[in-house]
Amino acid sequence: MTNDSSPHPAATPAADYSEITESGAVRVERLLPGPIERVWSYLTDSNKRGTWLASGEMDLRVGGRYEFVFRDNSLTKNDDPAPEKYADIADESRFSGHILALDPPRLLHIAWAEGTEEESEVRFELTPAGDKVRLVLTHVGLERRDHVVGVSAGWHVHVDILASRLAGSEPEGFWRAFNRLEREYEERISSMSDER
Repeated sequence: MTNDSSPHPAATPAADYSEITESGAVRVERLLPGPIERVWSYLTDSNKRGTWLASGEMDLRVGGRYEFVFRDNSLTKNDDPAPEKYADIADESRFSGHILALDPPRLLHIAWAEGTEEESEVRFELTPAGDKVRLVLTHVGLERRDHVVGVSAGWHVHVDILASRLAGSEPEGFWRAFNRLEREYEERISSMSDER
């Protein structure tokens, strides 16, 4: 059931969609409210990161460990319930990894979900652009089409929430946006084979 008092985007701008740059690689690019140090803190500070992605401590050095604690059911207000296929991880899920490269406040490159079937790498690059900051997020090493679809929708929603938090506005409900975008990415990525 949808709550009509919450924000609903009329249409997703084409530039906001994740781009599939190569087989198994997803790229998201957005202009965010600056300055760069503030955006960096939303990547690296557990409390701030927990408002748009996942909380968890991060040892900010190359080789340093991190843990991400996702609580998608409580990430936003006025949300729809999690879809059944995600119900077991919607209240809380965790994984850890290590930092592969670091150049504060411009680059954070991490091993994602080490030791799981979704093990891959994520690279966050920040560049000043006037009073804004260009975020380029690249997620590589996705082995299956369903992972590409889910990761594309997931990053799209999480980065939208980050942009809202930085702008001081209330984001659309996480699951409401994710459900819509997962269907849209399912169509956009229809040509990619599940057999990899």
